[in-house]
Amino acid sequence: MRNTAKAATLESKFPLLTVEDGYILSKDADLSVAYRVELPELFTVTSAEYEAMHSAWLKAIKVLPNYSIVHRQDWFVEEKYKPELDKEDISFLSRSFERHFNERPYLNHTSYLFLTKTTKDRARQQSNFNALTRGFIIPKEMQDREAIQKFIEAVGQFERIINDSGFIRLTRITTDEIVGTALPGDTGAAGIVEKYFSLSQSDTTCLQDITLGAGEMKVGDNYLCLHTLSDTEDLPGKVNTDTRYERLSTDRSDCRLSFAAPVGVLLSCNHVVNQYIFIDDHTENLKRFEKQARNMHSLSRYSRSNQINKEWIEDYLNEAHSYGLTSVRCHVNVMAWSEDKEELGRVKNDVGSQLALMECKPRHNTVDTPTLFWAGIPGNAGDFPAEESFYTFIEQALCFFVAETNYRSSLSPFGIKMVDRLTGKPLHLDISDLPMKKGIITNRNKFVLGPSGSGKSFFMNHLVRQYYEQGAHVVLVDTGNSYQGLCELIHRKTKGEDGIYFTYTEENPISFNPFYTDDYLFDVEKQDSIKTLLLTLWKSEADVITKTESGEVGSAVSDYIRLIRGDRSVRPCFDTFYEFMRDVYRRELDSREIKVSREDFNIDNLLTTLRQYYRGGRFDFLLNSDKELDLLNKRFIVFEIDQIKDNRDLFPVVTIIIMEAFISKMRRLKGIRKQFICEEAWKALSSPNMASYLKYLYKTVRKFFGEAIVVTQEVDDIISSPLVKDAIINNSDCKILLDQRKYMNKFDAIQSMLGLTDKERAQILSINMSNNPNRKYKEVWIGLGGVQSAVYATEVSMCEYLTYTTEETEKLEVMRLAEKLDGDIEMAIKQLAESKQE
Repeated sequence: MRNTAKAATLESKFPLLTVEDGYILSKDADLSVAYRVELPELFTVTSAEYEAMHSAWLKAIKVLPNYSIVHRQDWFVEEKYKPELDKEDISFLSRSFERHFNERPYLNHTSYLFLTKTTKDRARQQSNFNALTRGFIIPKEMQDREAIQKFIEAVGQFERIINDSGFIRLTRITTDEIVGTALPGDTGAAGIVEKYFSLSQSDTTCLQDITLGAGEMKVGDNYLCLHTLSDTEDLPGKVNTDTRYERLSTDRSDCRLSFAAPVGVLLSCNHVVNQYIFIDDHTENLKRFEKQARNMHSLSRYSRSNQINKEWIEDYLNEAHSYGLTSVRCHVNVMAWSEDKEELGRVKNDVGSQLALMECKPRHNTVDTPTLFWAGIPGNAGDFPAEESFYTFIEQALCFFVAETNYRSSLSPFGIKMVDRLTGKPLHLDISDLPMKKGIITNRNKFVLGPSGSGKSFFMNHLVRQYYEQGAHVVLVDTGNSYQGLCELIHRKTKGEDGIYFTYTEENPISFNPFYTDDYLFDVEKQDSIKTLLLTLWKSEADVITKTESGEVGSAVSDYIRLIRGDRSVRPCFDTFYEFMRDVYRRELDSREIKVSREDFNIDNLLTTLRQYYRGGRFDFLLNSDKELDLLNKRFIVFEIDQIKDNRDLFPVVTIIIMEAFISKMRRLKGIRKQFICEEAWKALSSPNMASYLKYLYKTVRKFFGEAIVVTQEVDDIISSPLVKDAIINNSDCKILLDQRKYMNKFDAIQSMLGLTDKERAQILSINMSNNPNRKYKEVWIGLGGVQSAVYATEVSMCEYLTYTTEETEKLEVMRLAEKLDGDIEMAIKQLAESKQE
């Protein structure tokens, strides 16, 4: 007769009895509570904040009764990015962005905390009495009801202490989340127990075979390897709450990570970090050590090792008594897995090297893998083998907690797509609305600083494109054709209805018509801006404008508006206004009963000065555009003023028209998001004539669902300009900085001017210091109100790159190909992107 090995069922060995009201009850009468842990994001925590988190854990653990177990379980599972291509009206560039990141692998971090109440006998249980070694388990009866009630009360205090810390958030896991909601044949949500047995954090409800062999363990097709820290000989001589991360630190800044980060977010393979803290009877532990110390002393004459052990035990006792430290047992293990045996060898080496970075001795445990895997089942920490733990104090044990997690996306429908600097996973980031709702910022204004070549215009193209696609009205003032590609794409896509690009060339000079509106509506501010424009054309900056002059020009504008409203045959433009002033208003002025003297208002001088803007004059093109454009309803407008920023005649007129266009949007477009972006042009706009406009805009725009953004690259401009300091920086709660290594020696002044903290300084100086060579991106720091800040990557698809690029050769390449394709710039970008990728 052939021998057949009979496999045991999971049901016969399963250690959990029931889950009720969110409490897990094991068959050995251990009671457990499960939490989901939310941790701060990577590279955003300072040394003092790590200390505060450590202190919160310490206070919380001290409220737990004796024979409690604190079990932290951190999952790091490789997942692949799934592009969001099913959205309605997804644009060509958004689609190319999502496709660029399709299937990109990243580590997803999920952290759990299990608090277990067990008994004195269970705490001493060793691996030879584990549930795996018993034929079947007889459920035990819970006897001490008072102890259970105290534990439940302590758990409530534990949760409150941690949540009040402000750095960590514990969320109680419900019964459905523990056991799952899937019925036979149903595709419901998997519980955390099912996820544990399938080595996954996705909704898998199909349990896999578990194979236990000599020196080998498999779960489904995955081979497990286990590294343990279960002996004091394997530990470093000293542990800390945090360590310096050299790759992102400089001699002027310090980037900090938790002590356990090397086996956490920095270990790039599928793995689970388990840490157990066993709270025994502290007094009884110390008595046992006192007895051991006496025994070692009596045996010290026979062996030097006994003498050393006696000194170590006495040092431990002295620490406990001197500083009032609580004696606990601790264990840490890193369980990693892979489907490929060859790959498993690399994973094993990676785990070992990361443990070595913590100055721990990597111990690859092949014997106790099944036992420790079994003890890691949610709520089964009572099955942990006592011989695998070592004695320490709570303070030192807590240093092995993983204290940070990956970057998280904003829980907001509005935002921009950025990229996690470590893993390269796309993130949804809201830097306008959600921070306003949370009270982190009080306005949406932004200040952007980055030297030439740092990717400043590239980032801004990426930002405004996404704002535009989400319904915002964008008005851009530029001095370098940085937005020409994006504007042209929008212009062609909307068949000329949007994407308006104003620039000056000899062949096609810049041209406006401030008197034209689609609906013939001229509110007070529109009339005032026309009046200001005319006064600017008439008077020089040194001249004083009297109330009479201002009033008469305003009256002339009002009378002209009444004329064009009543007689639609009169074409609204500067020419007809000039003719109205010359022929009608001057005659009306002469016929008044109360005469206006030439000293108070010299209309002939006004007409003579404005003659150069009238038909046949030197600048007759400027205010007589025949393109009937009402900028109020155009959602993407670019004013390229590089050619005219030094022209004393044209520039003041253009700047007033720019500001009038945006202020009109700000006032009249109710409930619609508006952006005013001023690139290096702000230096030209900061003339005395325009300073008041910028100050007004920065202080007022937040009340109209708008935001003003100034972009600059020169540090000296910031330091020397009172306008930037008083009006712009003080009213910009969102600050965006790019690579500042060129300004390393000047950064103290920048930090002082922008009011940056030392934490923010360290983040900024870490930009682009450790970029992944396999990815093409540049990093950017975004700070919100001095409360929330992080460094993100600006990584885009090839199609987006060709749209945003400021390299002239690449722009010309796109435009020439578009001409061959009958002006289809989108098709040109697609074809060029495909050829470059090949």
